[in-house]
Amino acid sequence: MRVMITGGLGFIGSHLVRWILQHEPEVDIINVDALTYAGNPANLRDLEEDPRYQWHRVSITDEAAIDQLLSSYPVDAIMHLAAESHVDRSIQSGMPFVQTNVMGTQVLLEAARRHRVGRFIQVSTDEVYGSLGPTGYFSEDSPLAPNSPYSASKAGADWLALAAFHTYGQEVMVTRCSNNYGPYQFPEKLIPLFVTNGLEGKPWPLYGDGLNIRDWLHVVDHVRALWMVLQSGQPGQVYNIGGHNEHTNRQIAQTLAELMQLPSSIIVPVPDRLGHDRRYAIDAQKIRRELGWEPEISWMQGLSGTVAWYHAHSDWWQPIKSGAYLEYYRTQYGDL
Repeated sequence: MRVMITGGLGFIGSHLVRWILQHEPEVDIINVDALTYAGNPANLRDLEEDPRYQWHRVSITDEAAIDQLLSSYPVDAIMHLAAESHVDRSIQSGMPFVQTNVMGTQVLLEAARRHRVGRFIQVSTDEVYGSLGPTGYFSEDSPLAPNSPYSASKAGADWLALAAFHTYGQEVMVTRCSNNYGPYQFPEKLIPLFVTNGLEGKPWPLYGDGLNIRDWLHVVDHVRALWMVLQSGQPGQVYNIGGHNEHTNRQIAQTLAELMQLPSSIIVPVPDRLGHDRRYAIDAQKIRRELGWEPEISWMQGLSGTVAWYHAHSDWWQPIKSGAYLEYYRTQYGDL
């Protein structure tokens, strides 16, 4: 079996590549990643000589290149993770998010039809549902109500994917996951930003009152769920993937400060960002009931392991935060 993974040099994508190669010995992987600011070849550097793995630097918006790739390397399935995903950047300019997340998804769907690809997983986010009140959970039937250019672009991509199932009969499934955390996460995100700032002796900027709530899931539990959906999910269905593990941003900051033995004064309130949803919480009963998936990594186990990983891998994150990695990759691979 050969699987195309888009965005395989990113945080979740690289974990998915690694997990499949470790657990599915009969599967080969074609990794399609354009190597933008959030992609990092160092995430999979140790796999570059693996005969079951190939990385192709191709943009998902490049229809001709995607066609050529699928002609040269026919695949049985596509797991589509490539996306512009940093909310703050989408507030500054939404156009790259529309181009990559909406247009790129449509390019892949049409290419999958032309090349008779079997299954297609559209990996999305709980942010497409908008903001919850203090109670309740998002189910797969919750209406979409995105509040940022990022989440709006992901909602559009989801609708295109489901339309491909209803219109053309493509074996498309959509997954929507709660907040992920773990090793190799880009340091703009909340947990790695706090951890790496703590290691550098820098303050932790906490948006607003810090009471925004998210449901957190370790990235390895997420990629296990994605593989189960690919193997056993029903075409045309949406599967929510969540940890039932809600915490405010302030609680996360306080827990991390305790784990890292840092004073609470390191937490510094900053003005809230625009369109900052108050609460997300996922109802993941469907994937548990139908596919038998359960998260296996506890919150404190996962958080402690994540802190330890960033502590041991400053050679990975320091060049990212300094910007030095961008210059290095321009030299190695051309403009990003």
